[in-house]
Amino acid sequence: PAVVGAVEQAFSYGDCQPEMDMINRVFIELMLGGDADGRGFQYPIPTYNLTKDFDWESPNAQLLFEMTAKYGTPYFQNFINSDLDPGDVRSMCCRLQLDKRELRKRGGGLFGSDELTGSIGVVTLNLPRLGYLSQGKSEFYRRLDRLCDLAARSLSIKRKVCSRLLEGGLFPYTKRYLKNFDSHFNTIGLVGMNECSLNFMGKSIAEPEGKAFAEEMLDHLRRRMADYQEDTGELFNLEATPAESTSYRLAKHDKTQYPEIITAGTDEPYYTNSTQLPADYTEDLFDALDHQESLQSRYTGGTVFHMFLGEAVDDWRALRDLVRAVSSRYRIPYYTVSPTFSVCPVHGYISGEHFNCPKCKAEKEARIREEIAILEKELAGS
Repeated sequence: PAVVGAVEQAFSYGDCQPEMDMINRVFIELMLGGDADGRGFQYPIPTYNLTKDFDWESPNAQLLFEMTAKYGTPYFQNFINSDLDPGDVRSMCCRLQLDKRELRKRGGGLFGSDELTGSIGVVTLNLPRLGYLSQGKSEFYRRLDRLCDLAARSLSIKRKVCSRLLEGGLFPYTKRYLKNFDSHFNTIGLVGMNECSLNFMGKSIAEPEGKAFAEEMLDHLRRRMADYQEDTGELFNLEATPAESTSYRLAKHDKTQYPEIITAGTDEPYYTNSTQLPADYTEDLFDALDHQESLQSRYTGGTVFHMFLGEAVDDWRALRDLVRAVSSRYRIPYYTVSPTFSVCPVHGYISGEHFNCPKCKAEKEARIREEIAILEKELAGS
């Protein structure tokens, strides 16, 4: 039964589906409107669970894919082509996903801890430097294990410090709803697998040898996470961390210290995110999906696949069918659609890629025509 004001009601939450649909519809309509300048809202980032029961034909589904076609706002969690249940995963942000099956193993149940989870912190491993400095696989994995040990130790220390501060009353608002950090994960991520492979073996991650090396390395890291979890009694996971600023900062430092190291970028160095393909590798979405499927499904703490379309999407049905096809044919756990659009400071949202606003151009041309017509009249009168 539903509970209102701590009192059980005569109806269940399932009886409230019309009210749920109404709330969801209003939320999507607000997101569709964008801000005052016509930009889509960067936050919140809604995650929609795609299950076998998902209603692809509902009015709300139409609004959802209209919003996706316009701004690419939502993220999609794939439960259709996986053994996961929606109750097993919590998406905490644009990338972090927590497998609550680990919490069940920990306490024999989830009562009271369902939403009381998160990440203590994230340490990102600099793979390109490892690849550059290592002369063989044994040295590479020796260096990798040393970095992992440092990451695990630093996260364990942070957990102890945060727990001490929480118990000492220095996090009063957090303490109000969170008794401890026992259900939080120590998260380890990585950056620059593509450049790591180039520096280590002269092969990019797009090539079979580079991809096989990446899969081997991820399997090794997964085993390390399991070892740390068993040794410490703390939860560990492996995440494809976003590394937006880290990818540039680490590449810049490495280029200064090791001028011959291979990085991405021309004017400014950077490292390709996690085990992603190089930014300019392919415009074929399904080539990228085929390549990334076995890699992204190896992460235990979250990853996201961006479907860059390179153009505007006018038909929400076509986008719906694309999302449906990806969720049923691939084991990619978490993905988002990124359509191309432009924002004019005067006219706001414009579908597609435009370096100059077509509306501003049309208005300018109209003004010029008016001015020419006025001049012609003045010349004719004189």
